[in-house]
Amino acid sequence: MEIFTVGGAIRDELLGLPVQDRDYVVVGGSPEEMLARGFKPVGKDFPVFLHPQSRAEYALARTERKSGHGYKGFAFCAAPEVSLGEDLARRDLTINAIARSADGLLIDPHHGIDDLAAGVLRHVGPAFVEDPVRVLRLARFAARFAAFAVAPETMALAQEMVANGELDHLVAERVWQELAKGLMEDKPSRMFEVLRECGALARLLPELDRLFGVPQRPEMHPEIDTGVHVMMVVDQSAQRHYGLPVRLAALLHDLGKGSTPAADLPRHPDHEARSVELVRQVCARLKVPVECRDLALLVARHHGDLHRSAQLDAANMVGLLESSDALRRPERFEQLLEACACDFQGRLGWQAAAYPAAQLFRQALALARSIDAAAIARSCEQPAEIAARIHAARVAAVEPLLAPGQETAGLPSS
Repeated sequence: MEIFTVGGAIRDELLGLPVQDRDYVVVGGSPEEMLARGFKPVGKDFPVFLHPQSRAEYALARTERKSGHGYKGFAFCAAPEVSLGEDLARRDLTINAIARSADGLLIDPHHGIDDLAAGVLRHVGPAFVEDPVRVLRLARFAARFAAFAVAPETMALAQEMVANGELDHLVAERVWQELAKGLMEDKPSRMFEVLRECGALARLLPELDRLFGVPQRPEMHPEIDTGVHVMMVVDQSAQRHYGLPVRLAALLHDLGKGSTPAADLPRHPDHEARSVELVRQVCARLKVPVECRDLALLVARHHGDLHRSAQLDAANMVGLLESSDALRRPERFEQLLEACACDFQGRLGWQAAAYPAAQLFRQALALARSIDAAAIARSCEQPAEIAARIHAARVAAVEPLLAPGQETAGLPSS
């Protein structure tokens, strides 16, 4: 039995990047032998085991044979006679098909080291077309290694897979899993650029694909359409190391512009209501977690209101705080402000600009939360009047913030 380090650990070491996890492939071993050595089985579809001390993953070398549609349509063979070369040949990209033996020897039958040096994402072999998840992984690695180019022949295979309908067999949970990972990479826009180039974006997220070519702010930057703007926004969220809910909200905030008449863009807020409904549909289709879905809905609904903060009076401002549940959930309201700041800064010439609405609303929230709602409720003789009395007290607390000279200015339309 021989054990080899494989995949991402080798790739990242060669790139001089920190290694998060180490995976191992076992050649010449059997499940019985692994169990005898104290390894714990965890694989459902094929034999994968956890090391009894390190908890690292050890997988028996295996081959794959296409047996149906989708990423589950495979028959696996994990047996002692499967060689390391056969195991590496089933992998997606050459840079992920490098192994190291126990004595430090690098095994690179598909020239992944050369592709690392050249900055190329290239498929290992023709079997790439058999697994639709590989299109998503290709795009995700483009987001992680933003300076790498996709090999033309690999892009051609991805386009072939889309044209053949292979991606239509992906389940929602797997699509969301890969999209979420891509959003958390250093330059998530690259993921969507690659998906768009191969045609996968139109199949998986047509609402986002339709934004490309839709005017954004022609009076300022005629060369920037809404799709490009959204890519700049989502990259802003990555540069600031925001969490997944903020990054998804940044991605989806403007979906309504794809179905808004051109004459109504960019000055009319009608697209915001459309965005809310489209975000709801996308999140339901992809089975997005509740935390991510709820923030994306808030940002789609309210990003224009925050950008128009200079036009809001105290009552409207408090109404926004109340409708967004900011008083009970200030941490989520802070995420709303973060996503809106990314939208504000996701424009040419605005990337480093301060977002004045954020500070204004933070102050307004602090003032509104300073009101003793419980005391007001106790002093109110008519229970039906409690909500109105509390709202009025909050408005009165916020009004001094909007005194002359305190207005927010310079915000673009959404």
